[in-house]
Amino acid sequence: MNPSKIYILDTNVLIHDPTALQHFDEHDVVLPIVVLEEMDKVKKGFDELAHNVREASRQLDALSEACEDLSQGCPLPGGGRLFFELNHRALELLPKGLSASNDNRIIAVTIALQQEHPDRQVILVSKDINLRIKARALGMRTEDYRSDIVVNDLSVLPSGKLRLDDAQWSAMAETLENIGTPAEPHDGPHGNHFVVVWPQELPLPTQHSFVVLPGAREVAMRCTELSSDRKVHLQDLTSYRHERHSVWGIQARNLEQNMAMNLLMDDTIDLVAMMGQAGTGKTMLALACGLQQTLERNIYDRILVTRATVPMGQDIGFLPGSEREKLGPWMGAITDNLAILLGEENSGIADILSQHRIEIAALTFTRGRTFTRTWLIVDEAQNMTQHQMKTIVTRMGEGSKILILGNNAQIDTPYLTAHTNGLTRVVQQFANWEHAGHIALKASERSRLAARAVEVL
Repeated sequence: MNPSKIYILDTNVLIHDPTALQHFDEHDVVLPIVVLEEMDKVKKGFDELAHNVREASRQLDALSEACEDLSQGCPLPGGGRLFFELNHRALELLPKGLSASNDNRIIAVTIALQQEHPDRQVILVSKDINLRIKARALGMRTEDYRSDIVVNDLSVLPSGKLRLDDAQWSAMAETLENIGTPAEPHDGPHGNHFVVVWPQELPLPTQHSFVVLPGAREVAMRCTELSSDRKVHLQDLTSYRHERHSVWGIQARNLEQNMAMNLLMDDTIDLVAMMGQAGTGKTMLALACGLQQTLERNIYDRILVTRATVPMGQDIGFLPGSEREKLGPWMGAITDNLAILLGEENSGIADILSQHRIEIAALTFTRGRTFTRTWLIVDEAQNMTQHQMKTIVTRMGEGSKILILGNNAQIDTPYLTAHTNGLTRVVQQFANWEHAGHIALKASERSRLAARAVEVL
């Protein structure tokens, strides 16, 4: 049996995932003292970083308080032990030219432990790419923190749609049963209702995903029910591509947008995730359907919009004014689309916002709130951590619907990737829930210039 490993943790691991210490199984974990010092500098405040630091500190406090002899290590849930490095482990071990920076002090700890335990693997774990590169250059083994990875291969994420070829549909057609048009909730699935036996060689579709039938007309049906005997219920879509079914003056411009609008307008679905590149219409569709459901049909009392405030380029610093004024620069995509949807006959977006039918809120201040009868739009969700996503989804009260919009190709948050962010997590975990739907949008409909830019830039 191989001896257990020794993991040295960088500060950013605990900041990224306060529960990280629970995921190292039977292996030992070492926290350099400089990690505690760095955590102490950022523990104050109300942002996600400070909250994570305080949560990690509470867990460290509980572990150390229950430990009779810290020198022998604190027992961890997986069977390993947690050690606090308190003597700064000989900075003279560092190669000449390296200063006594915090990162280099962590490297010195790693070098010392390698020398003390030549029979065990000593691994430095950090979300900091440059620190990992530097450590590797000095002959150390390093790893990214991987316990938060939702999927290793993004291609296995459900796209929300499946295209059948002629042979596949012909085989299914032999088992096809037309069971008519049952009574459904308003704006839910309607029209033709078929049941087919899904072939063993094909993976089953997810609940509320779409099946595109072969042929030039691109006919799609929605999977509304899955049976244990591989029977799949398929129902017609409402065609929002025709003017008579337009929503707040907006028509679907392609098949994928029509699929999205069928999910958005279905009262029985509580969560809709829409992934897609820039210009695919995610925000416009979410707002148009929200205005229809809120101001026209009064199913919801208000529209609430939030997002992670992460800059794409250089940060512009602190902004003056009220919460709404501070969020103005971050919510340009929302206000631009509202201006198009509301039109000149409205006295202005500010008037609608002041009536509290449309509310803009910072993600930071959603903790502790409960959103009832609310159409909640979470924009730029690719920049949210899994913890932030859990926080916002668990705020949803009765009679509410949450729309999660994002593009995994535009992540601006340090230490987050398409494999680890909250958007990927929610798509994966809600894929087969009967009250959730997901669709990946491909075609850019913003303009021919924007569509070309997505292709070539």
